[in-house]
Amino acid sequence: MKFGKLADISTVDFQLPADAPFNQQVYTGQQAPQPVPFYIGCTGYSMKEWTGKVYPKGTKNKDYLHHYTRQFNTIEHNTTHYRIPEPDTINKWRDEAPSDFRYCPKIPQRISHSRDLGMGSQELRLFWERIGGLEDRLGCCFIQLPPHFAYKKLPLLREFLNMWPPSIPLAVEVRHETWFAEAQRTEDWLQVLRDSGKTAVITDVSGRRDVLHMGLSNLTTMIRFVGNGLHPSDYSRIDEWLNRLSQWIDQGLREVYFFPHEPDNILAPELASYLHSQAQLLPNVVTRGPKLIEPDPEQLRLF
Repeated sequence: MKFGKLADISTVDFQLPADAPFNQQVYTGQQAPQPVPFYIGCTGYSMKEWTGKVYPKGTKNKDYLHHYTRQFNTIEHNTTHYRIPEPDTINKWRDEAPSDFRYCPKIPQRISHSRDLGMGSQELRLFWERIGGLEDRLGCCFIQLPPHFAYKKLPLLREFLNMWPPSIPLAVEVRHETWFAEAQRTEDWLQVLRDSGKTAVITDVSGRRDVLHMGLSNLTTMIRFVGNGLHPSDYSRIDEWLNRLSQWIDQGLREVYFFPHEPDNILAPELASYLHSQAQLLPNVVTRGPKLIEPDPEQLRLF
């Protein structure tokens, strides 16, 4: 993720802001009646650099998805951002994943970056039809609105969300500065999401602390976390997030999607592994994360 990246993070205040006041409208004040699913995943699985670390040594490209779905329990599925998958591909994805795995497909760019968010074409309906084929392996789709999509387009976003089918969960990420320039504007956006039953994406990235709005619009949250090459602050930030999520769960949050990003995705499994090791210590949470493969001692001796 290049959005909000900084070369020098020495002056960044990584402390999480206070909760958005709007959250008081969402909290139930009661823990979920059953363990809260805590989904941990990366932004893709076709990473040859993960062979011998996430995937067994010698794993073929065609088997990456199989091993990924055994190591993680969700994925920020960027493949769908570039094309709507064919039914055979959807069937393969669904059948490959175990029962607790959830795909989070990214809305195609031809929809998210179009002037009317795809409402005037057949692309949107085709996406719904195809992605519904994931059945119970479908987690929460998400739409990443383009950088130029400003607060003045809130009526367009409202129209889009109101026509979105309730059977397909959706999270929304906004990036333009005008959404966060005033507290009332952020609340307006959260209210539109709440009215339509959609989830607010929270992005935690070094160079754009304004997008870290800490707002909830329903009892699901999706967090896109951008690390800095496993800098020590990556781990302390994860710790603080888990403290905050524990508080939200105590208030009634019922579902968490957490996607740790690292430069070029190579080190994301290490951060995901740490996130999992700490998340599983939270009460009333069920999660699954990667168990990284230990290096071969024989190989290490060669160096």
